Parts: sequence; C-alpha cells; structure tokens
Amino acid sequence: MAEPVEPEYGGERLVTSSADDVERAAEAALRPKKLDEFVGQRVVRDQLSLVLQAALARDASPDHVLLSGPPGLGKTTLAMIIAAELGTSLRVTSGPAIQHAGDLAAVLSSLEEGEVLFIDEIHRLARPAEELLYVAMEDFRVDVVVGKGAGASAIPLALPPFTVVGATTRSGLLPAPLRDRFGFTGHLDFYDAAELERVITRSAGLMGVDIQHAAAHEIAGRSRGTPRIANRLLRRVRDWAQVRGDGRLDLKAARAALEVYEVDPIGLDRLDRAVLAAVCRRFGGGPVGLSTLAMTVGEEPDTVETVAEPYLVREGLLGRTPRGRVATQAAWEHLGLEPPPGAWGAPLGGTLFDGADGDAGTPQ
Repeated sequence: MAEPVEPEYGGERLVTSSADDVERAAEAALRPKKLDEFVGQRVVRDQLSLVLQAALARDASPDHVLLSGPPGLGKTTLAMIIAAELGTSLRVTSGPAIQHAGDLAAVLSSLEEGEVLFIDEIHRLARPAEELLYVAMEDFRVDVVVGKGAGASAIPLALPPFTVVGATTRSGLLPAPLRDRFGFTGHLDFYDAAELERVITRSAGLMGVDIQHAAAHEIAGRSRGTPRIANRLLRRVRDWAQVRGDGRLDLKAARAALEVYEVDPIGLDRLDRAVLAAVCRRFGGGPVGLSTLAMTVGEEPDTVETVAEPYLVREGLLGRTPRGRVATQAAWEHLGLEPPPGAWGAPLGGTLFDGADGDAGTPQ
C-alpha cells in the first residue's frame, strides 16, 4: 500500500516531517554518530544499548531491530548508529525500491558477515520479497530459483550472519510473520520541548553559529515535537539573522524569521490555520465534511487529511467525528474567537457540548 505523499502548499512547507534528498544531505552533517550523542528517546536508546553491548560481548550479530514511529524522529540516524557501534558497514535500501524477490536476493547475497542491512519503509516491501526476507532473517539463507516452469528448482544459498534494521511509520501494516522475526522493537515518540532545545543547540554548534537559550526555546516550541522540523526552522532562523539581522540567533531573530515563514507559536502554518478558520468561521465549529472543508480552503481532500489534520488532531485543536470535522474549544481560543452558543466544543452548562443535538453538518 503506497504511503500518502504530502503535497506542497504555498511553496516550502517548513513544518512537514518528510524530507527530500537535498534536505537529507543537509541532515547528514548534523546526525549523531554514537548512542551517547543521540538526544531524546531515552527508553529506546537504553534498551538498544543493552542489545548492542551484549552482542559485542558475545562477538555475534545482534537480533534484528525494528524501529517504528512518525517520520523525522531519528529512525535512520539510529540505524547508522547501530552499524557504527558494531564497527561494521551499513547497507541501505527501502521497501519501495525492492519490487521483486530477486532484487532483495541480490542485496542479501552480497552482504558480508556482521553487516547491517537497513530497510526503510519496510512495510512497503512486495509480498514475494517479504517471504524471502522471512527465511533470510531466521535461517540466514536464500533460495535461488534456477530455471522456469515445471523444470525450475530452488538452490539454497547460505548467508553470513547479519542484522536487519527495519524502519516504518506504519507498523500496523507489517504482517505478523515479519514482525516476529525482529528480536527488538523500539517505538520512537515525539520529543518534548527540553529535548528539542538540546537538539537545536547541538545542531547550531555543528553549523558554527551561536544561539541564545531563548531562541532555542522559541524554535523548539514551534517544531511539533520533531527534530527534523527543529533543524529546518533553525536553518531558516540562521538565514534571517545573516541577511536581515546582525548575525546573532537571538529571540528577536527567531520570532522574526518564523513570522516570515508563517509558523505560529504552537507550530501551525498557513494551511493549518486556514483549516481551523474555515471550520470555526464558515461552519460555526462544525461538523463539516472533509470534501467541503477542502473546497473551502482551496485544497484537495488528501492534502487536508494527510498534511494538516494529523497535527491539528494530535494537539487537540480538531476532532474527527462520524459526521465531519469539528473545532475544539482550544481551536477557538487559538484563533482568538468566541464560539457562538451551541457550537461544538463551546461551554454549555459547565460541560463541553458534543454537537449530538446540533446541526448535522456536512457528511464525510
């Protein structure tokens, strides 16, 4: 099943957690090289450290590792760190790049003993490749098919011990037999503001710029709990300071730069605010159907659903109901608006009105 691709909205969208090849190249210089340099994800980091240290003590390859969680939190970085901690090389591929079992067989047969194979978006592997990977991960062999039709035969090819590190943003799409092959599974959560401040301060040092604590705090608060977004905003603040400021990354520079890029104090951008404003101003807080809402803001329904909604729902600004999207009390407050009497989420008799007896709105 293909992953939804975030469409562009008004040019560069600073608060998206996805990254293109150009940005990944820029990120490479900021990636930590060791576990003790990796900021955040304390539980996963500590558990992974035990797995790696035990494997090194036994002089054996560690269990296969599955890393899950939203994009931009450090799954690729951890895969690189695993290889570095083991003192071995890293082979990198992705689920979409492996369309046939033969593609995977070619990669597996070229692995050397102890190497780490990183498969990004592993939930997007083709089914024949998945079945080949089951055997390779468990028995360290691949069956090479020779010939065609009734005369075809499978020749087992032994593989040296290796470690698969799989990364996925949608672990629920992984078939159970594949999940069971991983000896360690770590789920990466969103970062808190203090952790993001450490990420930003560290990245600024690697970029050769000084940043004041207040500026790092301001950027962290607008980064949606995601280091990738934090580093992206840091680069834009640095640009503003060099072009329009005095070169210092202080609170003034951070606020001015992020105002230029329309990223507000809680990390909403122009599309996010347009969606909230439409629900509140045009539809009285909702419910309003996805298609109608998308038409109101001038975007495709997929754009609204995959680009804007996840963060708005996560922050408690937008709700999804069987009858459509609804604005919460927090959304009205963020926009500086007073909800009309009877609006969904408006105070009513000391409780929040759930809209059950209100306007049916537009169906989804």
